Amino acid sequence: MSQTDELADRVERLLVRYEELKRTNALLEQQLAGVTAERDSLRSRLSAARSRIDALLERLPEAIAPQAGGEKEV
Repeated sequence: MSQTDELADRVERLLVRYEELKRTNALLEQQLAGVTAERDSLRSRLSAARSRIDALLERLPEAIAPQAGGEKEV
């Protein structure tokens, strides 16, 4: 095999590998976008849940709300 043929073979293999890597990269970008959207959704749900819990805590009567120092009102 001549040097030109070997070089052409190597270039062809590089092109095939390049295309494989391009497809892999596109798939990884799709996965990243999906995971990022899921993370954002979970953050939003967590924030809403915290707000609801804070609102419920505000509605608790003072007698049952935790006291500083662990003392209970009698």
